[in-house]
Amino acid sequence: MALSFAQLRSFHAVAVKGTVTEAARFLRVTQPAVTAQLNALERESGAELFVRTGRQVHLTESGQELLAISRRMFDLEREAEELLTSLGELSAGHLRVGADGPFHILENLKLFSRRFPGVRISVSIGNSAEVKKRLLEYETDIAVLAQLEEHDPRFFTIAQRPYPIVAFVNHEHPWSKRQSIRLAELENQPMVHRESGSTTRQAFERALNRHQIRPRFVMEIGSREGIREAVALGLGIGVISAEELGCDQRLHALPIEDVDVSAPERVVCLKERSDSRVVSAFREICYPDSCMEPPPETAKPAEVATRSSW
Repeated sequence: MALSFAQLRSFHAVAVKGTVTEAARFLRVTQPAVTAQLNALERESGAELFVRTGRQVHLTESGQELLAISRRMFDLEREAEELLTSLGELSAGHLRVGADGPFHILENLKLFSRRFPGVRISVSIGNSAEVKKRLLEYETDIAVLAQLEEHDPRFFTIAQRPYPIVAFVNHEHPWSKRQSIRLAELENQPMVHRESGSTTRQAFERALNRHQIRPRFVMEIGSREGIREAVALGLGIGVISAEELGCDQRLHALPIEDVDVSAPERVVCLKERSDSRVVSAFREICYPDSCMEPPPETAKPAEVATRSSW
């Protein structure tokens, strides 16, 4: 079959936007034009790419595989547009950053923005698993996260300094006048903690397991904001990155004095996109003395997820 660019663009827009109506609005064409392109694509290929339920469309397994390819194609198209627009200087474009916490990346983004004021920056926040997923699905250019499998050949990484994790209590807690605690003092203490995908939780649990300390976890909450509010209400002790606690007068930080509890932070991009101009610019401005290096080629690549998250 002779695949036309218009057919693939229509397919990609519908797959990403979820409806023919939204896809037509995005492409600035009529709905019948988009429908005609989809019908022609399915007819000429002999493959069912969508299941239609009312106005919504859902990708079949074949559609998901094609979407994984079209994401890469249109991401490269976006890179080409940025290259031509910038005319030798990165004066336009879009840097998409995924991060497992905003506080660890904002200073670097400030430096980047000052150097390249014409580049638009967007930041999406999630736990490490969500951030990695967005990177693999070409929804972000750079990921800032702590959890990354060793020797994964899909990624280039820069190891960053570990960030300290502290305990914290509300201002009415008996420990609210103290300057620090020992890790063993958390034995059997009521604590609230993050979801299982949280880097902070995993780093803290590793420290607890090493020293055989067992707090009494009373609640699991899926956001650092929720943890702060739960601790402020006196539901238990929390742990958080020291930089993320903020200046909430209801809360009191307690560094752990006898055990180093910390989590590493990495800046990560896909290996195949490491030479992208916007990725290279971010690396060079924010980490001028660092060098992204790929993991050993002998490592076995993991399967790349192709399911759409839209």
